[in-house]
Amino acid sequence: MSKRKSYVVILVILLASIAIMLVWNNRYLSTLEGEAADFSVFDTASVTKIFLADLDTNSVLLERKAKGWVLNGKYKAHPRKVDQLLTTMYRLRVRNPVSLASHENVVGRMASIGVKVEVYQNTHLINLFDRIKLFPREKRTKVYYVGDVTKDNLGTYMLREGAEKAFVMYLPGFRGFVMTRYTPVEDDWRDHTIFNEKLADIKSVSLEFNEEPYMSFRIDNVGRHSYKLIRTVDQFEVEAYDTLRVLNFLTAFDDVRFEALLTNTLPRKRQDSIISSPFMHRLTLVTHQGDTQQLTTYRKLVYYENLGIPMEAAEEDFDRLYGLLDNGKDLVLMQYFTFDKLLRPVIYYEPGGPDM
Repeated sequence: MSKRKSYVVILVILLASIAIMLVWNNRYLSTLEGEAADFSVFDTASVTKIFLADLDTNSVLLERKAKGWVLNGKYKAHPRKVDQLLTTMYRLRVRNPVSLASHENVVGRMASIGVKVEVYQNTHLINLFDRIKLFPREKRTKVYYVGDVTKDNLGTYMLREGAEKAFVMYLPGFRGFVMTRYTPVEDDWRDHTIFNEKLADIKSVSLEFNEEPYMSFRIDNVGRHSYKLIRTVDQFEVEAYDTLRVLNFLTAFDDVRFEALLTNTLPRKRQDSIISSPFMHRLTLVTHQGDTQQLTTYRKLVYYENLGIPMEAAEEDFDRLYGLLDNGKDLVLMQYFTFDKLLRPVIYYEPGGPDM
């Protein structure tokens, strides 16, 4: 074989080796991209339902309705948390497959603490190049399990239903894990809104002071931009009220939220003790559509059990208070920082009322 032919053979072998390596690498990357697509949801606008459940009794069904997301068919879902979950599903990417050495342990732990995820989307029976779409239907498009976090706390183990290989998933540009975003606990998805009414929708608002009834009042909308301020203890109409203060009070109801839901975390005996104690305020809002929303507040005491101080000597918490929502079932924790502007007495709105 001539020297020239030897060079040609070597060059062909080299080129063939490079081609094989490129094809193998492309297939490997394509496989990972395919696996990522089985976890990721690239069209989040088409998602209609998300179901999350663990091996205990916890389960969550989030459903998209005309007026927003509904939780387990009875509560308004927290919109920010739903948006965060959808964003997570959209951005999920494969970091790497779980190694053979740790795969059995990862999958075994996932079987005990994992969360099952089901995603439903609006699809079409016939979809030609995303241009011709016929016969719309709802379809379960994703089913996978979310497991523990990696040792570096930057990835989360996930396994598709029916698959043999688990993967480490992550969010590009995010330093952390996403396991907690898939919580199946109902309370974690509850919306924290108490009042969310615009000025034009409010028909009346009344505030009752249990211990100081002479401070109670009611504001009625009696026409376009026209209101009455009534001191409820004697039904006296305050005619020369501070208009700006009244309007600031009414517009403050457009986004009022509680800090934490206590219904399923605070012992029942403690809840009963709070609700049976004298209330501080009762705030009632009525809309022009006839809807009534009510909030009853109670003092929050600070206990020093670790110091041996008895309950009778407990001090009042001047940062937070308890609230009972109008359904009479949910006890919530609230901040005075948020509610002080809604709990001012009638004298604040009267002519020359004090600053508070």
